[in-house]
Amino acid sequence: MSDTVLLDKVSKLPENLKAEVFDFIDFLLHKYNKTNEAGEPVFGSGKGMFVMKPDFDEPLEDFKEYM
Repeated sequence: MSDTVLLDKVSKLPENLKAEVFDFIDFLLHKYNKTNEAGEPVFGSGKGMFVMKPDFDEPLEDFKEYM
């Protein structure tokens, strides 16, 4: 379907249906862009998502009897 045919059909719609078509086109564009964004992870993209506590390497209380 050409852009001209699509534009002609949309121009014949009443204003309330044009608004629905507009919203649906936004939905489709968002859906299309979302599927194309899936790719290789970017190095450093998780920065700030995790925090290492200062006592991370300290022995745990639960394992004291085994040490």
